[in-house]
Amino acid sequence: MANGNTSPSRSGLISGGSDNDALFLKVFSGEILTAFEQNNVMKDLHLMRTITSGKSAQFPVSGIATAKYHTPGVNIADSGNSMLSSIGMNERVITIDDVLVSSTFIANIDELKSHYDVRSIYASELGKALAKRFDIATMKTLFAAAGTGASAPQAGGNSISGATTNTTAGIVDALYAAATKLDEVDAPSEGRFAIVTPAQYYKLLTADNVAINKDTSGGSADAARGTIVEVAGIQLKKSNNFLEVIAEGNISVDQSSADNDDGSSNNDVFVGGGVGYNGDFSALNNSGEHGILVGTKEAIGTVKLLDLATESEYQIERQGTLFVAKYAMGHGVLRPECAVKILPA
Repeated sequence: MANGNTSPSRSGLISGGSDNDALFLKVFSGEILTAFEQNNVMKDLHLMRTITSGKSAQFPVSGIATAKYHTPGVNIADSGNSMLSSIGMNERVITIDDVLVSSTFIANIDELKSHYDVRSIYASELGKALAKRFDIATMKTLFAAAGTGASAPQAGGNSISGATTNTTAGIVDALYAAATKLDEVDAPSEGRFAIVTPAQYYKLLTADNVAINKDTSGGSADAARGTIVEVAGIQLKKSNNFLEVIAEGNISVDQSSADNDDGSSNNDVFVGGGVGYNGDFSALNNSGEHGILVGTKEAIGTVKLLDLATESEYQIERQGTLFVAKYAMGHGVLRPECAVKILPA
């Protein structure tokens, strides 16, 4: 006897499955990935390595060879003749930090009452939060690479002090000085970049200076579009997250608050002067005049154990859904000579 029930078509159900929300969660995850990619500056500016297990990854570092004219009859293999290059080898080890999490809870009643897609908004915010922490941690690592301290890994970094970074001419001169320092240590000429504040970026963009390369030939990057290509062979990248690094000042000691807790101690990029990704950034700010970070892709590295992932669970006892976005990565210095910090006067 029929009981009047029917079998509804569930738009979130995968055929043959049992989870009525499976397809909806995939959309949510995709939005987090999109937000992370769109709001991240540093992701494509340094080396990244993915590991499937373990706690760290090794980055081999090789020395350089020498050349010498050969005299006929001299044994090249005889070490006493100084014909053999002694190429030193070393390594940089980057360890995975703790899992970085961004989460939110969406009440079921709120979703029912809303006349718009609440999940897409929250998904975007979770992605932005993770992208921001990624950017800030890698910028701090780049700053550490450009340090001049005697402790590894800071030894060998480059620093330009007393620069004028609030005028077009001063910024251009500082970028050319940074390019010179990179040339002097044989740093790669490809992929050079500079992290600047939005104010510095637009100051260069609106300047009439022959030293600034504005790509107007194809109309893909010009003043009208608000984009600028490069100065001194260095690509310019503007970032509000860099302003947050500058604003932190000296947080090498205080890790008591959540805002100052920027990473576990697994990767102490400020050896002897900080904890994790916390250090003294006060030199980047002098009476409102801000510094600039310059580097190549080889300067720092990221090890990725868990790529950006999402989880969700409807909790009956709380009548809502818990959403979690997370990743497990670690950042460290690879080639300090490939990083330059420009400090304001």
